[in-house]
Amino acid sequence: MHEVRPPEPEEIGAAVRQVLGDCLGYLYPAALRVAVRLGVADLLLDGPKDAARLAEEAGADAASLHRVLRFLATRGVFREDAAGAFHLTAASHVLRTDVPYSVRSTALLLTDRMYWDATGRLEDTVRRGRTVFDEIFGAPLFGHLDRDPEAAETFDRGIADLSVIEQGGIADSYPFPATGTVVDVGGGPGGFLRTVLAGNPGLRGVLYEQASVLAKHQLDDPAVAGRWETAEGDFFRSAPTGGDLYVLKRVLHDWDDAHCLDILRACRRAMTADSRLLIVDAVVPAGNDPHPAKLYDIAMMTIFDGKERTEREFEVLLAGAGLRLLRTLPTPGTVSIVEAGLA
Repeated sequence: MHEVRPPEPEEIGAAVRQVLGDCLGYLYPAALRVAVRLGVADLLLDGPKDAARLAEEAGADAASLHRVLRFLATRGVFREDAAGAFHLTAASHVLRTDVPYSVRSTALLLTDRMYWDATGRLEDTVRRGRTVFDEIFGAPLFGHLDRDPEAAETFDRGIADLSVIEQGGIADSYPFPATGTVVDVGGGPGGFLRTVLAGNPGLRGVLYEQASVLAKHQLDDPAVAGRWETAEGDFFRSAPTGGDLYVLKRVLHDWDDAHCLDILRACRRAMTADSRLLIVDAVVPAGNDPHPAKLYDIAMMTIFDGKERTEREFEVLLAGAGLRLLRTLPTPGTVSIVEAGLA
């Protein structure tokens, strides 16, 4: 029988502090959301201000706001000086509304009740093996977005702004050919496809999406003029033929294996022997070290029946669709590019 070693006496205090601190970890995103909603980062653009001044400008209680900002300063989101004034930091700069690298809208999405309420039911999700999002909101996530315009706006803006930040680094991480056609399957409004085409003037592109998404596409850019087209369809059933490269960017992690196989098989039927499929998703590494993919995997579990996958899980999934993993390329961000071809 394996003997379990209890912690040493000097380890117990640190362990208690860690566990109890982690139990209150939910207070950080709650406080962060307050600062974002009140626009504190924008209010500090003309210089440091104390909580009383910020509260007056934001329409909040000064004492309560001071306590929230003091707490956020312990996480480096703001900095409080000896006189009690708060300053911008690198972390608060990315919460501004006037910078191209802003994650303000993404922070509002990730702290929205769509995530918050579903996370509070994580035990039910773990016990049942499926998200309980539909029990909370009356429909699965995408059904909820279809009937709640405000939630859809929050979701679409948060995802789109995240894509703007990461897409350049992703596009630069893959050796695109000099010529050919890139089919972005489920590519949203087309920001990533536009970035790829702008950086590779010999390529043409096809944005494959639902009609409601295509109506808001972002491909009207002189840098890619005459080199793109849109195609309407359902990626569970089909994909446009004639592509040299097929892209699934942040698509598969939204879905369980059965739905992913439908998507992959649709792509497989459209591909030729020379085509390549690029899956852009987080890849979960082995070991106990922290990694964003392990964090995002829990988020996927709570609101979708999706998941972040290991490289081995991608191999198995691809094999089930008649594809094989060729290589995995890192990017500067949290996702990798899993390249596949016909098996």
